[in-house]
Amino acid sequence: MNLRRVDDIISVAPQIAAEDIALLAEQGFSYVINNRPDEEEMGQPAGDTIRAAAEAAGLGYAAIPVTHAGFSSTQVEAMAAALADAKGPVLAYCRSGTRSCNLWALAEASRGGDPVEITTKAAQAGYDISGIRPLLDQLSGRA
Repeated sequence: MNLRRVDDIISVAPQIAAEDIALLAEQGFSYVINNRPDEEEMGQPAGDTIRAAAEAAGLGYAAIPVTHAGFSSTQVEAMAAALADAKGPVLAYCRSGTRSCNLWALAEASRGGDPVEITTKAAQAGYDISGIRPLLDQLSGRA
């Protein structure tokens, strides 16, 4: 598993397997967010398989699939709600981790987060989210 820690609350990763869930629980994660649509790529585990493993390990789970078409306000709101519901560290995953990081950033901005801080955290985790910076400013009310 290639986890990238964004901050104390969220880490992002490329596709995980059901077998990874036990390790996530051991590492203290409390919640898994799947940002990948089922059947996006041949051979990827179904979301229900990851959900079942997460629930069996006592972790929360949310499916907020994001396609390459972009992000909707519904997805941003769902991500913000999932982050608020989590009782500890969260792992969000997609094919590469990029969509998960972007959706986290949008959710944080929608909750009043500072776009500079959000962008810095993403960069420190290896993600360049400068392309969505105007949207972060708008969502945070700082545009």
